[in-house]
Amino acid sequence: MKRIAREQARTYALDWRDAPLIRVEPGETFEVETYDASAGYFKSPQDKAIPAMRPGFDRSPPLVNPVAGPIYVEGAERGDTLVVLLEEIVVDAYSWIAIGPRRGPLGESTRWPELSADYTTRIFRHEPGPSGTTRDGTLHFSDRLSWPITPFVGTLGVAPDREVATSADGQGEWGGNLDIRDCCPGNRILLPVFHTGALFYLGDVHASQGDTEFTGTAAETCATVRLRLELIKGRRVPWMRIEKSGSIVSVYAYRPLEVAVETAIVNLMEWLITDYGFTPTDAYCLVSTCPDFRVNVYQMCKLSKLNFVAGAELPRQYLGA
Repeated sequence: MKRIAREQARTYALDWRDAPLIRVEPGETFEVETYDASAGYFKSPQDKAIPAMRPGFDRSPPLVNPVAGPIYVEGAERGDTLVVLLEEIVVDAYSWIAIGPRRGPLGESTRWPELSADYTTRIFRHEPGPSGTTRDGTLHFSDRLSWPITPFVGTLGVAPDREVATSADGQGEWGGNLDIRDCCPGNRILLPVFHTGALFYLGDVHASQGDTEFTGTAAETCATVRLRLELIKGRRVPWMRIEKSGSIVSVYAYRPLEVAVETAIVNLMEWLITDYGFTPTDAYCLVSTCPDFRVNVYQMCKLSKLNFVAGAELPRQYLGA
């Protein structure tokens, strides 16, 4: 099985000019060892998020959120759709979260001065599960709080059309740093292809996270990701889509949030009309009347140039035969 080692997974931009790390056939399973968002800086509570102390923070933009890539997919061409199937994510023995002055929406809080007066790093211990690995393990938030590890890939995408995007704040129809908890094993992630070979990147695994990633970091961790990539030839989706076993999700990122929400819903309507035979009127009325239609706010943290990420989700039971 082909494998990208962790030391190779230290790219900080999605750049179509980069030489591929590996080449894979559609449907071929391979593995990627990823760094956490700090490239290994946070190991204990004593490692604070002080910019002057962090390697790469003297650069503009700073070197954070490393990814592995590009990965060249044989036969992929502009106008195709890349399908990402994450088979397994095994996270390391711990994860971390870091808060402090001028970090996140409460980084200048006067209501709770402890959030903005000093830097705080929390380390979460991971306990292996029945498999003997963290694939089905437990994250210990504190002595009294714990929950199942629910890992996902926070940053994944293909090289953009002509521009170069940073792995830290780059987002677009091609993917990027979107921090979507549904980018996890068992789901199909669809991305438009802009270059021969697709030129796929991934990294920034989280051991767990709810919606919004409010502080700007979640349970950040290193991981080993096993996956395969497939192609839908001659058809390109307008933006990232996610196919879950019980629902479909149309994703969009923009700021302000209402534009992200509206566009995600409009793109979901297009999906219903194009693939499932809905009329525009039926699709429009469905998203306003269906009691199980949902809008997920996956990422909405005030950090750098990040847009807000929304997902319009509809259960499959409403898609018809």
